[in-house]
Amino acid sequence: MAATGTGPLAGVRVVELAGIGPGPFAAMLLADLGADVVRVDRPGGPGLGVDPAHDLTNRNKRSVLIDLKVPEGPGLVLDLVERADILIEGYRPGVAERLGVGPEVCLGRNPALVYGRMTGWGQDGPLAARAGHDIAYIAVTGTLGMIGDATGGPVVPANLVGDYAGGSLYLVIGVLAALQHARAQGAGQVVDAAIVDGSAHLATMIHAMVAAGGWQDRRGVNLLDGGCPFYGTYETSDGQYMAVGALEQRFYDEFVRLLAIQDVASARNDPAAWPQLRTAVADRFRTRTREEWTALFEGSDACVAPVLSLTEAPRHPHLAARATFTAYDGVTQPAPAPRFSATPGSIRRPPALPGAHTTDVARDWDVPSLTADPAAPTPVQEA
Repeated sequence: MAATGTGPLAGVRVVELAGIGPGPFAAMLLADLGADVVRVDRPGGPGLGVDPAHDLTNRNKRSVLIDLKVPEGPGLVLDLVERADILIEGYRPGVAERLGVGPEVCLGRNPALVYGRMTGWGQDGPLAARAGHDIAYIAVTGTLGMIGDATGGPVVPANLVGDYAGGSLYLVIGVLAALQHARAQGAGQVVDAAIVDGSAHLATMIHAMVAAGGWQDRRGVNLLDGGCPFYGTYETSDGQYMAVGALEQRFYDEFVRLLAIQDVASARNDPAAWPQLRTAVADRFRTRTREEWTALFEGSDACVAPVLSLTEAPRHPHLAARATFTAYDGVTQPAPAPRFSATPGSIRRPPALPGAHTTDVARDWDVPSLTADPAAPTPVQEA
C-alpha cells in the first residue's frame, strides 16, 4: 500500500480554544497525524507571551481570531463547533461555560462532538478551581517525590511528566477513544483529562512494585530511580555523562566486561555492596571522555549510551538515520510520532500566526460568519 503522507486523522476536524502547555501540544499531536486543527486565538495572545512564529506546538494548525468576551464571539465558535469532530479547551472549570462555549451548549449544537477538557486538577474536587502548574500536579501524585538522589530533594523533570505525559497524551488518548465511540454510536461526550489523573496513572507499575514489596517509598534507593549502580548516569573525564541501564544479567555481564570491573561484578546481587560497585563504576568512567566511552560501547548490548544535549541529539547517528528530528522552515524540531506505514504524519505548516487563516477556514469549513463579523480583530499576517 502506498503511503499518503496525509496522516491517519485526515478528515478529522478539531477546534482548539487557545491556551498554554498541554492543550496546544495535544492539538499539535492531532495535527501532526493529519487532523485539520483550527486554533481559536484570543486578542492579545496567550498568557506566557511566546513568540507565535517560534511556537512549534502550533505547527500544522490554522488560526482564527475570536474574542469570546464580545457578544458575537461565542456564536462564531459555535459555528465552527457545528462542523467539528473534536473541541479542546484548557480553561479552569466553569470558564468555558461562562464564556458561552461550555459542553452543554456545544453538544446542543453538535451532539456527536467530542469535548476535550484539559486541566491540572480536573473538573471537580477541592482543588479544581485553584491555579497550578505541572510541578504542583506531579508533586501531589507522588510522581515528583520519586525523582532525585537519596541525599537531596526532588529533581524537577522539566514539565514533561505532568503537562505532556500525564496531560497531553492522556487527552489525546481520551478524545480519540471518544471519537471512535461517537462515530460508532452517533453520540459525543465530554473527556475530563486531568494532569493529576494522568501523572498518577503513569506510575501504575511503581505502585504495583510497592504493593509487592519490590519498591521502597523513598527516592534514590530503588532499581529504576538511580539507587541501583547499574542503572544511572556517570560523569566522564571531560565533564560529560554516560547513561547505564544494564539491568538484565546478560547485559550486565557485557557492561562489566567492557568497563573492565569484573573484580567487583558480584556486587550486583548484594545491595549492601552497591556503594562499592558504584564507586568502581564511577572511577572507571572518569578515566575517559564521553566520546571514547561511546566508541567503546558502540555495537554492544551493554545498554550504555551518551547523555546528549537538546542541540546534540539531532546529530546522533541513529536518530539521524531514522529522521527522528527534521528541519522545516529552517527550524530543527522533532518529527511527528509515532509512525504509520500507510498514512504517515507530516509537518505541513509552520506555527500558525494568530488569525492568519480566517478566510481559508471560513471557506473550507463553510463558516461564512467568520469573515462577515464586522468586529473581527485584525489578523497577524504570515510571511
